Amino acid sequence: MILLSCLLAVCLALLHLYVRLLSPVLDAPRSPWLSLAGGAATAYVFVHIFPDLCAGQDAVLRTGWAWVAVLDRHVFLIALAGLLVFYALERAALGARGGREAPPASPGQGVFWLHLTSFGLYNFLIGYLLVNRVTPGPASLVTYFLAMALHMAGNDYGLRRHFTDSYRHLGRLVLAGAVLAGWGFGIAFQVHDAVLAVLFAFLAGGVVMNTMKDELPLDGSGNAPAFTLGAAGYAALLLLV
Repeated sequence: MILLSCLLAVCLALLHLYVRLLSPVLDAPRSPWLSLAGGAATAYVFVHIFPDLCAGQDAVLRTGWAWVAVLDRHVFLIALAGLLVFYALERAALGARGGREAPPASPGQGVFWLHLTSFGLYNFLIGYLLVNRVTPGPASLVTYFLAMALHMAGNDYGLRRHFTDSYRHLGRLVLAGAVLAGWGFGIAFQVHDAVLAVLFAFLAGGVVMNTMKDELPLDGSGNAPAFTLGAAGYAALLLLV
């Protein structure tokens, strides 16, 4: 299992390094392939991660931590926090560019470093969860990998759109390294089940936001049939596994 997770971590890192080679296929107008990938990643969240969060909720409740008594739906609030964090990042990037149709933000702007740090931690978490997930096993690992690979292709597209030169020269290298670092950390350390549930919840919120931000833009450039096909197809696959 460790060898398989290592191979998949390397594949995710290589995806960030070389997915740009597919830019003629993925670039605007919004490619149906990106919408298909976004639908699949969203289906993974709703069919796989959210049910796991219910088990994670029980793990959090069993800890007896003082702050748990203050909240009611702990892991779902963390998922909402993940969504809000990446919503704020997207708004910051759009503000720095001056709108969706404006040129990419300049490399000297702090918003690029904010995104690089945030998505670096996000990829670190994705790498960590290759080793430690709420639901273990090879089937869970492979479906998680496929969903995250599709999701990261969409993230790469969005970051290239916002920070073209900065992302090509530095950003993609950092994000590729972050996946491997997260996997290595996961091999060396295993956190408490309740902490794992919180991390998984934050990832769920991030996946939803980072997928839907490109499917529901004001200009209507998302591809609804492809998104629906991706969501329905991957949901059916998850139900069969």
